Parts: sequence; structure tokens; C-alpha cells
Amino acid sequence: MNMPFSPDRCSLRIADPSDEAAARFIADHPDATLFHRPEWAQAVECATGHRALTLVAEDARGVAALVPLNIVHSPIFGRLLAGSAFGIGGGILLRDDADSRFLFEALEELAQRRSCPTIELRGGAMPEGREGWAIRSDSHANFARDLAENDEAELLAIPRKQRAEVRKGLKNDLTVETGSGPRDREAHYAVYAASVRNLGTPVFPRALFDAMLEAFGEDADILTVRHKGEPVASALTFYHRGTAMPYWGGGVWDARALRANEAMYYRLMGHARERGCTRFDFGRSKTHSGAFAFKKNWGFEPEPLTYASWTAPGHEGRDADPTSDRHGLAIRLWQKLPLPVANRLGPVIANGLG
Repeated sequence: MNMPFSPDRCSLRIADPSDEAAARFIADHPDATLFHRPEWAQAVECATGHRALTLVAEDARGVAALVPLNIVHSPIFGRLLAGSAFGIGGGILLRDDADSRFLFEALEELAQRRSCPTIELRGGAMPEGREGWAIRSDSHANFARDLAENDEAELLAIPRKQRAEVRKGLKNDLTVETGSGPRDREAHYAVYAASVRNLGTPVFPRALFDAMLEAFGEDADILTVRHKGEPVASALTFYHRGTAMPYWGGGVWDARALRANEAMYYRLMGHARERGCTRFDFGRSKTHSGAFAFKKNWGFEPEPLTYASWTAPGHEGRDADPTSDRHGLAIRLWQKLPLPVANRLGPVIANGLG
């Protein structure tokens, strides 16, 4: 049995996301997620200016552990050292014989040197029992399952009530387009911006979506549902190790009556299958939210996500969760903003959410 490596024989360094040794470690690691990939951190830095770096631990055998990071600055929410900003995963990635405990001390020191009073890690090794850290597994859940063999089997895999809603959407006068060109990007941003405004949250900068599409190339695209030529639902999807992950998606007000979201996700499952995917990751939802119930209705089972956060002594905990009780009034006011105003102000705020 291999013994955990000793911190005394391990060196730490800060690397760029493009570091070859770190990139090979990620590519070969069975637990590496979409959010560990260098493309993610590079796209975030390119679009938002949040510095991307990787904390790498090495010993005589090579890379033993790493965590991709972004230094997020917000005039509203303060500074944050985030494990893969704007991601829902991407925490500490360990070699099978590695011990993560000393990495948390290194992260705390790094955060303080970079004037970040908060650290957030989403998944990966957790700082069990370490002072100053809070761990939660009850705030968000992920939904993923294997794809069925064909379209008909996929439809039958959906529980009866939700299947009826999907069938209604498929009978409507809806057309589907996929791609990543200017027309696809324009439609997606228009729909997504309207969707999040209606939910009361600020929209991310369009530059973030453009940078992700450029960075991931063939591993990302957009599927848009149109009604009479107008986009009513759209999703930007990533493809990672045989899994399709619709990550930023939504629909306009008319999408509900048209069952456009139902049609979109069903068609996206077929599109993913055509691309050779065998698994569909519906993504993260806040526990017991409307989105949480929507995904359960499709027959997906919630998988709790474990997150860790650290707050420097003498500082208040950072609260940038747009769905938290603290921001309830702001959400209600945001929902009433004219869309052009929300689209102008939203990216300035959302850029600092991390």
C-alpha cells in the first residue's frame, strides 16, 4: 500500500493554466472535471480579467496535487480566491497516494498574499476539521444520468407527466438550430439574458460565453429553439469525456406556453447522442428550487454537491449567492427592470460573482 507523500518532500509552485505538467496531470486524472481543464480558467481570465493560476504540489514522482484558481475582484462582493470561478466544480485534484491537508494552509497563505479574505472550493478534497473553514453539502445538488439508446427510449425514460409536457413541445411549431457562430451566439445571449432577468439575477458578460466557445472549440456549442423564427429557448452546452452538460440555458416568457424548454432539452439529448455522448449532466440547482423540481421531474436524481469556504480572521463571510435571503429585495427589484437596463447593468455586477 502506498503511503501518503510527505509535505517535507513536496514542493509547491504557482503555475499558469497552460503549464504542461499540470495539463497532463488533469488530462490523465480520472476525476478531472470540465472545470479543471485549462480552457476554463483561461476563458474566465480572458473574458473577465480575473487572474488565472494553478497551485501545484510536486514530489519525486511529478505532480501530486493541484487546484485551478481565479482571483476574483468585485467592488460589490470583495475579493475572492475561487477554485475555478463561474464553475460548479474544479476543487483540489489529488494523486491516489497524495495528502491534501497541507494544501489548505498554502491556499490560506496565498489568499492573504493576494488580499483575498475569502476562498471558495467547489468539490474535490475537503478541509475536514480545519479551523476557519465551513463545509456545506445541503445548498446545491447536481443531476446527471446515462443517455438512452435512441430518441424513443429517451422519451420513455422520462416520467409520464413530464413526458406529456415534452410531447406537447414537440408538437408545437418549433425549429431547432445548433452551432457556435454569430447567429447562435446572438440568439443564446438574448434568450439567456431575458431568462435570468426574469429570475431576478444579473446576466454574465457576453464576453464570457464567447471566450468559452472559443477556448473549448468542438467541445462546446449552442442549441436554440425558435418559434416563427424568433429564439425562445437556448442552451450553451459543454462536452467532456462523453458527457453533455448544458451549462447556461433558459427561455423567454413565451417558452413556458410553448413548452420550448422541454423540447430543447429533449432535442439536446438526441444531439448529444449524435455527438457520441453516453451521459447527460443537467447541471446544478439550488436545493428545493423550481429548477431542482424541474430536473427531478425528468427522472434525474439529485446528487448533493459539497463546497468549502474559508474566511480570513476578522472578516465577514462573503455572500454572493443571488438566491440567498439577503438579496431577496434586490431580486424582486431586478425582475422589474426593463431588459435593456438589466442587460447594461447586469454584466458589471455578475462579473464579480465568481
